[in-house]
Amino acid sequence: MLELLSWVIRIAHYYEYAIVIYILMSWLPGAQQSRLGQWLGRIVLPYLNLFRVIPPIGGMIDISPIVAILALNFAVSGLAHLVLLFV
Repeated sequence: MLELLSWVIRIAHYYEYAIVIYILMSWLPGAQQSRLGQWLGRIVLPYLNLFRVIPPIGGMIDISPIVAILALNFAVSGLAHLVLLFV
């Protein structure tokens, strides 16, 4: 069971890195339209779109990726605590 938990935590960290890379790609012109950007978009955007309902601060700063990463971390942490509680 702990091996499975280890894999879930590792995958969540990789997904977090994918979110950060995709967001950083938005700063570079045309980077999200590249092959890597499109591939990351297919992986990351369905999850990020869940948090796009949060309006940007001041009309410019989108904090939804930060909230998405925090939610992912809370979910993984909660799952880890539940698993460790029953093991």
